[in-house]
Amino acid sequence: MWKLKVAEGHGPYLYSTNNFVGRQIWEFDPEAGTPEEREEVDKAREYYRNNRRQGVHPCGDMIMRMQLIKESGIDLMSIPPVRLGENEEVNYEAVTTTVKKALRLNRAIQAHDGHWPAENAGPMFFTPPLIIALYISGAINTILRQEHKTEMIRYIYNHQNEDGGWGFYIEGHSTMIGSALSYVALRLLGEGAYGGNGAVERARKWILDHGGAGGIPSWGKTYLSVLGVYEWEGCNPLPPEFWLFPSALPYHPAKMWCYCRTTYMPMSYLYGKKFHGPITDLVLELRQEIHPIPYDQINWNKQRHNCCKDDMYYPHTRIQDLLWDSLHYFSEPIIKHWPFYKLRERALRRAVELMKYGAEESRYITIGCVEKSLQMMCWWAENPNGDEFKHHLARVPDYLWLAEDGMKMQSFGSQVWDCVLATQAIIASNMVEEYGDSLKKAHFYIKESQVKENPSGDFSSMCRQFTKGSWTFSDQDQGWVVSDCTAESLKCLLMLSQMPTEIAGEKADVERLYEAVNVLLYLQSPESGGFAIWEPPIPQPYLQVLNPSEIFADIVVEKEHVECTASIIQALLAFKRLHPGHREKEIEVAVTKAIRFLEEKQWADGSWYGYWGICFLYGTFFVLAGLVSAGKTYNNSEAVRRAVKFFLSTQNEEGGWGESIKSCPSEKFTPLDGNRTNFVQTSWAMLGLMYGGQAERDPAPLHKAAKLLINAQMDNGDFPQQEITGVYMKNCMLHYAEYRNVFPLWALGEYRKRVWLPNQKI
Repeated sequence: MWKLKVAEGHGPYLYSTNNFVGRQIWEFDPEAGTPEEREEVDKAREYYRNNRRQGVHPCGDMIMRMQLIKESGIDLMSIPPVRLGENEEVNYEAVTTTVKKALRLNRAIQAHDGHWPAENAGPMFFTPPLIIALYISGAINTILRQEHKTEMIRYIYNHQNEDGGWGFYIEGHSTMIGSALSYVALRLLGEGAYGGNGAVERARKWILDHGGAGGIPSWGKTYLSVLGVYEWEGCNPLPPEFWLFPSALPYHPAKMWCYCRTTYMPMSYLYGKKFHGPITDLVLELRQEIHPIPYDQINWNKQRHNCCKDDMYYPHTRIQDLLWDSLHYFSEPIIKHWPFYKLRERALRRAVELMKYGAEESRYITIGCVEKSLQMMCWWAENPNGDEFKHHLARVPDYLWLAEDGMKMQSFGSQVWDCVLATQAIIASNMVEEYGDSLKKAHFYIKESQVKENPSGDFSSMCRQFTKGSWTFSDQDQGWVVSDCTAESLKCLLMLSQMPTEIAGEKADVERLYEAVNVLLYLQSPESGGFAIWEPPIPQPYLQVLNPSEIFADIVVEKEHVECTASIIQALLAFKRLHPGHREKEIEVAVTKAIRFLEEKQWADGSWYGYWGICFLYGTFFVLAGLVSAGKTYNNSEAVRRAVKFFLSTQNEEGGWGESIKSCPSEKFTPLDGNRTNFVQTSWAMLGLMYGGQAERDPAPLHKAAKLLINAQMDNGDFPQQEITGVYMKNCMLHYAEYRNVFPLWALGEYRKRVWLPNQKI
């Protein structure tokens, strides 16, 4: 039986900056589990399959929850859930019971190191590159047990679409990148060409009916070239000489968005070496299976600009195609000859130097799953017997997440993000008697997860910037700044510092708070006043026209985001109130500019576009919280009034809210099909309305929404898993499994506090 291990790490190739706090890995123990527990796991898998047939694609993290709930010993079932009749109105007792049950459930699924483990996945192109890296290195049978393979196969089959293909992400229509990579992964994991009761054959038919794997987008072309089922001549050039550019150039690599930088760095190395793995019998079979004509008859040059129409989101411009053609026809032939090949060798050495630095500074976690798999390919190509590859293998378990839908490679993890949101939701409940040790544990995790040092040495020469005082998305070891994680973590430390130590534990050192503020101020754009996420924004949006990806937008340079800006406004003002004197004037100026940025970014309908959640409901919820923290109200701010009007105008007939993933790529608010309700998005809208003063003006819309949440609560205090609610880069959806517990608790806690507690007799 599978068991989740938390905050553990052993072996010569693992090391940590904080004793592995936040690490979460799955291990299989054939002796573990009672017959009853194994039956519960089987039931969870069947429940998922039934849900999937009803259109619910994300998992509910049920296997992890079973384990943690049992270990917690917290009583979740003695209080029955509330069920309000059709003509029955919400009352104080009903909302109090629901909040209490939700709070207990959140406590029960908290890990002993203080974070809330949860899946953070969804894209179907995450897992296959890891399988390719393990296959070409021969490590697939040593790193992955048969139980790993069984669960990975389960995951891929579970997310196959009815037409035989796979989407870019689990709720998406079939695409070539999802289908070709998933097909290849199944075959590498041991499935036959006619396996899965016809599922593999149906997948192959989808691929061939849509023109074959030659139409896979450029990222997929790289992965397939490394495996040896596609040729590098069919890829647009990714010259590693790029990493030798002088820093004075406007398009220096250090100015690229960090995820773009850390993706194309290893890709350029692999391209520069034209590396591929061993041409095994299985590779030869795949060459025949995924292409519509014999492999040796494919015109690879024609495939360079070939992208399946089902994948295309960001078409290349003619300028781009001219650039790629120039590199392909002129630069690449020249670089093969002396003395130019010396430049290629030097460029490859520089790419290796940068990759090694980035791997070491992240304890071989890297920035995320895309870079992780690519770096593994690179280090196998560079030095298969070297320690770097062994260090990478030791961190593979950090990426593998198991749930009732199977095992997948996740982004890396959302440990910090989920922890700081859950902490605020618990505090919002105002039920001190129910906190237990949850806030102490969360406080410990937040303090332990703050990045305590900058990257080593001359980090600016290695395309990195200062990190001391920040928080990452996941854990301290990963080491990459995330601005809204830093802001929300700082907010939590400030709130917890005002609570008794017997409830919240020891306060954080004030110097740590100062360092967090320093990070946040550093990430503001002096031009727009908005805040970026990982590194300061680059005011060169024209560089986006050089975006080499067909499947993502806005990936070339760092830009400002409204959600992050709103979170940072709240954190800076909360800090200033409690710790006046540290950069006080700078904070005032920064907040003034940030508010102006938010007001200028408001859409005509009163909403804000959310870049990291779906979509306008998410962005508007965050921005309202930021504006209200700065003294903006319904009475004195036109922006707040318009935002409130947006929420009220999008409430559905039954009282909830639901927004489709279509809003993100189309940039137009689109309700869910049938205008149905999503409980997470309903919670965002409730919170936004309460920040905008709706509880004081007219609580009727809040009563309707609260009734939906109350009646939706399950027997153990959980809420049903529904549609995916996370997104990144406009076009790819991301599953945050903890959201369904955090946001309904938060919304109902605030609702109880603002609407009902003022009316209770003391």
